[in-house]
Amino acid sequence: MKSLSPVAFLLGFLLMFTTGCGGQDGSNAPSDSSQNSSETYATPTSLVIEEWDVEWGNSRPRDPYVAPDGRVWFCGQRDGYVAVLDPETGDMTRYDLGDGAGPHNLIVDADGMVWYAGNRRAHIGKLDPATGDITKYEMPIPEARDPHTLVWASDGNIWFTLQGSNMVGHLNTDTGEVALMPAATESARPYGIWLDSRGTPWIALFGTNKIARVDTEAMELVEIELPSEDARPRRLVVTSDDRVWVADYTRGYLGVYDPADASYNEWKMPSGENARPYAMEVDSLDRVWFVETGVDPNLFTAFNTATETFEHATAVPSGGGTVRHMYLDPAAGAIWFGTDANTVGRATLP
Repeated sequence: MKSLSPVAFLLGFLLMFTTGCGGQDGSNAPSDSSQNSSETYATPTSLVIEEWDVEWGNSRPRDPYVAPDGRVWFCGQRDGYVAVLDPETGDMTRYDLGDGAGPHNLIVDADGMVWYAGNRRAHIGKLDPATGDITKYEMPIPEARDPHTLVWASDGNIWFTLQGSNMVGHLNTDTGEVALMPAATESARPYGIWLDSRGTPWIALFGTNKIARVDTEAMELVEIELPSEDARPRRLVVTSDDRVWVADYTRGYLGVYDPADASYNEWKMPSGENARPYAMEVDSLDRVWFVETGVDPNLFTAFNTATETFEHATAVPSGGGTVRHMYLDPAAGAIWFGTDANTVGRATLP
């Protein structure tokens, strides 16, 4: 298989201002907040981005995940495959998943098994790379039609969202049993999902101005309304202090919800309403990373949660098209991502 050389790109430049607002409420809903007009500027930082062209054209490579052996798995959403990249050689190996699978996301377990969301065929699949065998875990009811984003629980089971089905699910990976929790709000569109330090899943409800958490005892969703009616949270991450960081896709704000006091603060992103933040990650320093996909090229941007400043924005060399999801490899200090420009990329963090 052809080895593909990565394109290296190094760019550091200073961006922009932050706009803060805050509030506190005794209920689940954070209170309304007022904007702060003061501007703060951060020290420039630099980021090294490399990209590998995927040999299967226009296949929308996305949602990479680093396996225990250091190779990088990713989905080919449009072409119905998962594939693995060897970053040392550039070699890629493809595994077809069957007609119309529509793999949307994948994660890899400690044994190297690849678990993927069969978004168009209502299942979660497990691929054994050694044999190519696929085990399918079907959704238990027809209404649960579109597994979307998967995350590991500490016990080896899987929490996942179902966007169009308006549900959050839990898969017992030993028994294959699937539990489903509907959102109370119609067309809430559960999208991004993240677990806090206690194992509680937090979910971005992209069709609303709400986020949610799972009450893991009752197995129910608890919805939390954000201050702005126009907010549309697409992805979220949780920092080590269990604060929940939210990317507001429509308004171009980064917000933080603190479960300890139900407060909510937010900062206008460098590209403002044009930002369209999509993919998110958080690193070992609790810096929140996100990609502004509403600008060309897409901008890989950081927010320092300690100083509450946007530290930099770095252009994705291919332009990116859209970067939808990211994965942190803490051992390498790098974030992996896929692009609609048909590349898989690695951003080595400063």
